[in-house]
Amino acid sequence: MANSADTTTQAASSPLVGVIMAERLYAGLIVDHKIAGQLICWPELPPPTDAEGDDALVELPTDALIEQICDIVMEAVKGHEGEIAAVGLAIPGLIRNGVVEEAPNLPQLKGSHVGELLIAALAGRGIGAPVTVVNDADAMAAGLASHYDKLDHLIRVWTLGTGIGYGQYPFSEGVWEGGHSVVTLDDKENYCGCGGRGHLEGIMGHRAMRLRFLDMEPEEVFAAAKTGDARCGDFRHLWHKALAAATATSIHQGGAGKFFLTGYNSRFLDLNLLKDYLHKMVKMSPLQSYSLEMVDDDESTRVIGAAVAAEQIKGC
Repeated sequence: MANSADTTTQAASSPLVGVIMAERLYAGLIVDHKIAGQLICWPELPPPTDAEGDDALVELPTDALIEQICDIVMEAVKGHEGEIAAVGLAIPGLIRNGVVEEAPNLPQLKGSHVGELLIAALAGRGIGAPVTVVNDADAMAAGLASHYDKLDHLIRVWTLGTGIGYGQYPFSEGVWEGGHSVVTLDDKENYCGCGGRGHLEGIMGHRAMRLRFLDMEPEEVFAAAKTGDARCGDFRHLWHKALAAATATSIHQGGAGKFFLTGYNSRFLDLNLLKDYLHKMVKMSPLQSYSLEMVDDDESTRVIGAAVAAEQIKGC
């Protein structure tokens, strides 16, 4: 009988599959925490310019979406169908035990037992591997931990986009909807898509910013702030202060550690301003060893992270 160390070594070399849902589906065959071969995308790149193409996933019923995931998985594993140790699927939303409890960007999935559905669909195509479903921000955190060889460290990620994603590695039980952290008690702060007041996403989210400035796009707001516009300048400070507040809360609850900042709207970040606000909020000396780093939001990192999740949660 092989000892546990031998078993772990053998399993670590077994191929995995990572899949993510964003505006598109991406899938890759993962070997030794690296993508082997080509990253598969559906619908195919380059991105369409019309709204119809951008809504391709939203318009698919759940059963059709599961079949489409199977299609790209089969394309990614071609030639390795019988070797797959685990499949990891990352979805934006509140995911627990393979069930999508909330998915604002993919409403047809709410309440779906996606893990069970995908296991059954893949089994029908000859792949009997276990399936793990995680939040996409957690997949990003796992992918970065793998990329930086920090799989034994606490890694946290803020993804700044349409909404605000919060990812954490190692994985732990909990809801972890950090984008809905309450960062203000102002009753007028009600722009969050969930309807809650005072939320981080209600200040920083792209959708929320467009609702707040009906006459300006977010790019115009931050550009105007640089030219001295008082209203836009005040919002720029509120935007950074809100992220500092949510980060400080995470530090006070989970301890110091590495925070990565990514996503489309990380282009608006002034890292020095963020650090200044955070320094004013975290004063306990044992908690001041945190660090902040901006990184590109890369689909490959998330795909690898989804596979790492499957590997570790299933004990592959």
